[in-house]
Amino acid sequence: MKYGFGVDIGGTTIKIGLFSVDGDLMEKWEIPTNKTDKGKYILTEIADFINRTIESKGIEKSDVIGVGLGVPGPVNKNGFVSVCVNLGWNSLNVEKEFHEISGLPVKVGNDANVAALGEMWQGAGKGYQDVLMVTLGTGVGGGCVLNGQIVSGIHGAGGEIGHMPVKDHEKTPCNCGNHGCLEQYVSATGIVTQAKKFLDMDDCSSSLRDYECLEAKHIYDEAKKGDVVANELVDSTCKILAKALAQVCSVIDPEIIVIGGGVSKAGDILTSRISTFFKEYAFHACKNTPIVLAKLENDAGMYGCVKSLF
Repeated sequence: MKYGFGVDIGGTTIKIGLFSVDGDLMEKWEIPTNKTDKGKYILTEIADFINRTIESKGIEKSDVIGVGLGVPGPVNKNGFVSVCVNLGWNSLNVEKEFHEISGLPVKVGNDANVAALGEMWQGAGKGYQDVLMVTLGTGVGGGCVLNGQIVSGIHGAGGEIGHMPVKDHEKTPCNCGNHGCLEQYVSATGIVTQAKKFLDMDDCSSSLRDYECLEAKHIYDEAKKGDVVANELVDSTCKILAKALAQVCSVIDPEIIVIGGGVSKAGDILTSRISTFFKEYAFHACKNTPIVLAKLENDAGMYGCVKSLF
C-alpha cells in the first residue's frame, strides 16, 4: 500500500493525517505549533513526528509518496513563502527546507487552496474538476481549483477572495492593510462588527441585544427564529458575498461553489440566501452554479495536502 501525509499548519495547532492514496484518512493527530524564534522549529518538529510515525507503524519509507503541507499564507509554485505572519516566517522556501529535513518528497500550498482541493477530491466537490471554495471563519479564505489543479497565481495569492475590495469609503482597515475588503463584512468577525454598528445607531427592538458577547452564530440563530434585525444582517451579508462570488464566476466559471469554515455551520439559511442573491448578480451562463456546504470540515486541508502530491 502507498501512503501520504497531509499536514495543515495553523497558528495554534498542526493537524497531521496519514492517508492511503485512495483517499482514506487512516489516522490523524494534532501537535502544538511552536512559534518560538519566528517559527524556526515548526518544520523540524513536523518532520520528526512523521518519521517517528513511519517507524512506529512499520511503514517502508519507499511506500510514502510524500508529505503535503498547507500553510496560512501565500505560497508560490516553488513552495516559497515570502511572509507568513501567523507563523513568524519570512522569505522561507518551505518545500526545499522540509525535504532536506525529512528526506521525503514534499508539496506546499496555501491552506485555503488545499482545502478547496480536498473538498474537490473527497468532499462536497467530489465528481467535479472546477471548484470555487470560500471559507467563512474569523477571516475569509478562498481556493480555486480548475481542471483539478490549484490556481495559486504567480505571487501565491490566487484565491484570496477575502481581500477583494467590495466597498468604497470604509474607514476601518482590514487586517491586510487595505480598506473595504470582503472579509470585513462577511466573516464571523465582520458580521458581528456590522451588527454592533447597526444596534448602536438604531434603537429598534432585537433579540440580539440580549447577548452580552455577540457572536456570528447568535445572529444566524436569531435570524432563523425570525428576528427582524438579525434577518436584515444575514441578508446584507449574503448579498455582499453573492455579488463577490458572481464577479469571481465571471472570470473562472466553476462547476460548483463550496462554502466552508465555521460560519457555514449556519446551514441552509446561508446557502439558500447566497444562492438567491447570486442569481440576481451572476452572468446568465453562471446563474445556476450550485452553491453547497463543505463536507470535510476541519479535515479538508489535510485531504487537499495529500491530493496535491499526485
